[in-house]
Amino acid sequence: MDLDTVRTFVAAAEAGRFQDAAAELAVTQQAVSKRIAALERELGVRLFTRTPRGAALTIDGQAFLPHARELLRAAERAAASVRTGSRPLRVDVINSRGAATGLMRGFHRAHPEIELDVVMLLEIDAAVAAVRSGAIDATFRAVTAPGRPLPQDVEAVRVLDEPLQLLTGPAHALAGARSVTLAELAGHRIWMPGVVPGTEWTAYYDDLVAAFGLTIEATGPNFGSDALLDTIADTPALATFMSEGTRLVWPAGHGLRRIPVTDPTPLYPHALLWRRDNPHPGLAALRAHLAGTAGLVGADCGTWLPDWVIPR
Repeated sequence: MDLDTVRTFVAAAEAGRFQDAAAELAVTQQAVSKRIAALERELGVRLFTRTPRGAALTIDGQAFLPHARELLRAAERAAASVRTGSRPLRVDVINSRGAATGLMRGFHRAHPEIELDVVMLLEIDAAVAAVRSGAIDATFRAVTAPGRPLPQDVEAVRVLDEPLQLLTGPAHALAGARSVTLAELAGHRIWMPGVVPGTEWTAYYDDLVAAFGLTIEATGPNFGSDALLDTIADTPALATFMSEGTRLVWPAGHGLRRIPVTDPTPLYPHALLWRRDNPHPGLAALRAHLAGTAGLVGADCGTWLPDWVIPR
């Protein structure tokens, strides 16, 4: 059903005269008559009767009027749901416990007036496709990994360099260390079941292994962070890497240790990706917020980043 004819019908019904409806809609009286006639043909009923004082609704017209008004209200609601800035800003943070979630919580505290919709997508290809299609407005990723150039319509900016820490159980050989160097980690088994082929963090850890001769094992199923912590707490031979901003809570009886890694400190690079022509004002506010709070260290003699990371 054509909304212009419905809108014309409602205007004529409320005005009581086709001439007044034409003036309200900024069309000719002839156009109003043609639209009403087309609507009557589509519905198969007469909606108005002519009177000396104008046009009066028939019984069918009176029955149709509240539904016509609801059609127009529904159309307005539909348009408002996608009007620039009226829908929530939709951002992918990968998981609920990582640094990206912390960044978005900080943004929400700074801009509580901006409605957010936070989602979690594991695969980078799915996240980039969602950015390009408009299913999400932005995603946090480590880019650009070797051989994984971004599409031309997707832009990225580095927003955070996050130090890695070593996580051990109480019986691990390094559990008592105040800090540990990357050289000291050579020969120790670092277990990371979440590192799977095709992810950007696999590319990162592959380069870390190649640069410092580490042993990273990704064997076994990934049952999630709780199972990982249980295993690390109970297995003296295993340790794992954990980003500094990862928020985890574990039982005090686990006796887990988070140990800074130095000489150099490996930094995990986080970037924000978005489609270049995305007009959502919340996205502009998010980019400005991250630019003002960015924790970018940059590679120097005391830190390490892979050589494919995008510039500061």
